[in-house]
This record gives sequence, C-alpha cells and structure tokens, in this order.
Amino acid sequence: MSVTSALSAGQEAKAGAGERLARLLRLDELHGVPLAKVDAVAALQHRVDRKYLIPVSSAARLVEQLAGTHHVLDIRGRRTTEYRSTYFDTAHLAAWRAHNQGRRRRWKVRTRLYAEDGICRMEVKTKDGRGATVKHAHRIEADAYGGLEAGTEAAAFVDRVLEAAGVDVRAADLAAAGEVCYRRAALADLEAGTRLTLDGLLACHRDGRTAALDDGYVLVETKGAARPAPADRGLLALGARPVPISKYVIGLSLLVPNLPDNNMRRLARTRFRTGPRSETPAARPERTLPA
Repeated sequence: MSVTSALSAGQEAKAGAGERLARLLRLDELHGVPLAKVDAVAALQHRVDRKYLIPVSSAARLVEQLAGTHHVLDIRGRRTTEYRSTYFDTAHLAAWRAHNQGRRRRWKVRTRLYAEDGICRMEVKTKDGRGATVKHAHRIEADAYGGLEAGTEAAAFVDRVLEAAGVDVRAADLAAAGEVCYRRAALADLEAGTRLTLDGLLACHRDGRTAALDDGYVLVETKGAARPAPADRGLLALGARPVPISKYVIGLSLLVPNLPDNNMRRLARTRFRTGPRSETPAARPERTLPA
C-alpha cells in the first residue's frame, strides 16, 4: 500500500483529535493566515529556537495573550496538521550523540510528511558558528517518505548540505532510526517576522515500541532572532522556562537500551510514558488538565 493510500485510513478519527486539540488551545481566538503569507514574512530557515514543555492549559493562556499580535496558520479551515518525521542516523547514532553531547557541529537528517496534505520533504538541520539552527529542505514524493535511497536527488541533497556544514557523514552512512509523530499548530507574528509552534499528541516510535508525551502537555517552540520574542516573555510570565529538548533525542533516549544517561532522559521520565507501539494517542478533552 502506498503512503498516500495509507494516509486515508483513520483520517477521520485523527482529524477529530486535531479539532479537539485546537479547541483546548483556543485557536479559534486567533485570526487565520495562509501558508504563503507565513512563508513570505516568517519562513525563518536560519533562526534561534527556544523550547518549552508546558501544560495544555498554560499554552491556551499563552494563545489568548498573543491573540492581538499573532495569526494561526489556517489550511482550508484546518488549524492543526499531523506531522510525521522519520529520522536517519548512523549505526552508532552519531547524530543522537552529537546532540546529547552538545557538540558544535550538530545535525539531523529526516523525511517529514505533512499527512493531510500529502506533502513530503527531505530536511537537513545544522548549526551555524553562533549556535543558530539552519534548516535546508528538498521536496520529494509522499511515497518516498521514510526512505533515503542511494543515487537519488534526495541523497545528493543530504550529501551537499552535510559537506557544506563540515559534517563528515554522508547519506550512504544513514538508515532510518526512529519516527516522531505529533499534531502541530503554528502561530506567526506577521509584523515582527517571528513564529512559534505548539506540538501535542507527540509520540516517538522505534523497534515496535512507543514513547509518548503525556497528552496534558504540549511542546512549544519559539523561532526567531537571538533576542527573545514577545512569546518568550509571555511564556516566562506563565512560569515556563526553556528546556534543552529534542523530539528525536528524547525518543531514542527512552527507546534504545544502554544509551548513556542524560538530562533529556531524566526530563522525559517525568512527562513521557513508554510501551508497545501505538499510534499517536487521541486527546482527552474531558480530562482536568494541570494548571
């Protein structure tokens, strides 16, 4: 079965989960904006990322505070999107180790699928000399999701980007190492040219097991310049603090036996649960969420 065919199975239930998450986050309080406008003023392929792991109720208060300055990405009336990302790494997990050890030349290679829209990209993320994130993307067919075939344009793209970044790894050294799935809402301040994302229903899959974020929490990422944006100040006012977290790194920390202990794993143990592989869990709006 092709990826595009497989995407149709269970889409109604997943769309319902996305709608419930949108209600919990109060996204209807924001004006919508199309993707083309967000890309025009806040694409931010070269940026500083700050991440916060906060209760859904706190995220909803943040959205309320930002309603006067931020728009929410709206795609044909949909305000959340299902993301699927397969990450590639070496046999010895060189990308995982580089991030875990905080090396200057950190990198990630992944295929990312925007599930409802059937759009797929090969992406490579690196760090510049000042620690800012630089993201490179190459459009591929949806049926190529999860693969990195030798001799393809995607493999050549990965090789070019890693070589230019001074990373001594090539596409031929890489294999699929884990899949991360979640639903994302994207907010943009069109005047300031900054944006933030809110990721819920987050789960990482590997070798028949899943590490899933507690569904009462979301991962918020602000994306902008070195100077903190209003969203960062709003998060600080809510008592949130930036955390050094990576979806891929935290997933493998919990799912791969005998990896070195690390601060990210200790954080994950308080908010993530592990078990046999499952799809991203549905939100439970009837639950009383933590303040």
